[in-house]
Amino acid sequence: MSEQRPPFPPFTRETAISKVRQAEDGWNTRDPEKVALAYTPDSRWRNRAEFVTGREEIRKFLTRKWDRELDYRLVKELWAFDGNRIAVRFAYEYHDDSGQWFRAYGNENWEFDDDGLMRVRHASINDLPIAEEERMYHWPLGRRPDDHPGLSDLGL
Repeated sequence: MSEQRPPFPPFTRETAISKVRQAEDGWNTRDPEKVALAYTPDSRWRNRAEFVTGREEIRKFLTRKWDRELDYRLVKELWAFDGNRIAVRFAYEYHDDSGQWFRAYGNENWEFDDDGLMRVRHASINDLPIAEEERMYHWPLGRRPDDHPGLSDLGL
């Protein structure tokens, strides 16, 4: 029995936007076990300069990430889509254990299998130190509220 994560490719604009929001919602849980299930068992990632293969490595990667990126909040936005591929841009905010805040900006290219699981993820990310008063994401930890501005609305 195969796992499935609708919506499935080929994507329309509406289903691609839905897939992006589902990914954002998942990552905002900061739950490595749950998030890893959105990827194929043999999924391949490039995240910055790190290469990750398979759900177990993804789970370990995300555990390390959220152990050091504290109070993490993420916004993703659809950039483009075609067939089984989606390109997104994103920005997230977090602070380290010293209290220094950062805003990370990036782009991701995703490829999905027929069951809607992500099998390839390429992420390019840059971190910008920010002062706490420069933060733009103030919702309670977890899912971004539907009425919170997106990246374009925030000028990001």
